[in-house]
Amino acid sequence: MDSYDKWRGGLYGLLIGDALGVPYEFHAAEEIPAYDIIEMEPPLGFRRAHSGVRPGTWSDDGAQALCLLDSLVSCGAFVLKDFSDRLLAWYLNGEWAVDGVVFDIGIQTGEALNACRAGEKPERCGMLRPDGKGNGALMRVLPLALWHKGTDRELVMDAHGQCLITHGNVCNQVCCALYCLAARFLLAGADFRPALDKAVSVLREIYREMPIYEQELEWSIRPGESWIGNGSGYVVDCLRSAFMIMGSAAGYEDAVKRAIMLGDDTDTTACVTGGLAGILYGFHNIPKRWYEALRGKADVEALIQRIFDWH
Repeated sequence: MDSYDKWRGGLYGLLIGDALGVPYEFHAAEEIPAYDIIEMEPPLGFRRAHSGVRPGTWSDDGAQALCLLDSLVSCGAFVLKDFSDRLLAWYLNGEWAVDGVVFDIGIQTGEALNACRAGEKPERCGMLRPDGKGNGALMRVLPLALWHKGTDRELVMDAHGQCLITHGNVCNQVCCALYCLAARFLLAGADFRPALDKAVSVLREIYREMPIYEQELEWSIRPGESWIGNGSGYVVDCLRSAFMIMGSAAGYEDAVKRAIMLGDDTDTTACVTGGLAGILYGFHNIPKRWYEALRGKADVEALIQRIFDWH
């Protein structure tokens, strides 16, 4: 498997996982259809979330991830102001939303972007709810790991930084940092368990001089325990759900279907899990039927071309 296949797998793994999970959102695990019939188009009679949204449409997760990737390519670095402006363009004008339609947004994200629109500094907007620990920054952070060429520490600091506009709590920052490091080591060719173990080790070393972050890693995320998650919107649970699934997934399709079967925040759990699974198993392992059903691919391909022209 070449690096481009892994890179492309990560980006499309995120977008397809998100789109696959959209119709099943807000349903309890026992309400989710059987594993074998989870598809972009749910089975007849299933009460779809976002019933007016066509199958194959990514949600706020995918749109915000593409805003981040677009910002990185345009600026050549992570720039919080530019990224925040692009999130506002998504929120107000549908930038990077399929058909330009924003149909889903978290409460905390909406409040933060409204504050930014009113003139609040981006680095302060994510702390309007100081204890807010939703997964709205985790769901979009993977493009940072796909794009970043800096040191592990620089990647961690940028992962922290991209949280600030909507989800500034240290817990969110640590979850995003650990996820990005795991993705980086998967991109380098490691299997999942060694990649995650290395990510934890590297992050612990970085956090030795950052006691508040170190405490959050050890007390909230608890990397020494088994990874168990329930598919909720709590950032730690979302991260742990993805790691739990990746520890035993048989391939991309298996990973995202298992994410959806947890119920609740299905689009984000499948998005976060799908990004890692796409890297590990490669673009070639993503079912062709799902890739073909994904809407908005032309814009994604144009962005990918810009990335590789830039590099």
